[in-house]
Amino acid sequence: MNTDLADLYQELILDHNRHPSNFRTMEDATRKVEADNPLCGDRLCLYVRLEGERIADISFQGSGCAISMASASLLTERLIGATRAEAEALFQAVHELLTAAHPSVDEEALDKLMALAGVRQYPMRVKCATLSWHALKEALRSGNSDRVTTE
Repeated sequence: MNTDLADLYQELILDHNRHPSNFRTMEDATRKVEADNPLCGDRLCLYVRLEGERIADISFQGSGCAISMASASLLTERLIGATRAEAEALFQAVHELLTAAHPSVDEEALDKLMALAGVRQYPMRVKCATLSWHALKEALRSGNSDRVTTE
């Protein structure tokens, strides 16, 4: 990754941390999952409103490091209006981006989510970036009042 692109991605992460998208509770959520990362103290609650197989709305509340908050913000931006199948495919792509030594993801399709690629170089921070994504996976799988931890 060239230096200019890395700088742009770092700025995107910082901006989403300072001004997270969809940072709110959702009273009419059909799914709610609490998630925490005990190693660094990241905690969030992910709210999802499903209408059939489509994510009609998604939001989060919580606190944590810049990577965790930015990842949750980017997740919510990207998934409003997505189908359950699209969300599950995106989970797989982001997971590969963050954990594979040589990910073979479609960078153009990931768009802003590529800002998370640099986290792969810091294995202790991968759990920060994936916390909201694991909450999403649980929300799509089972529903309300579940708890996800990155232990």
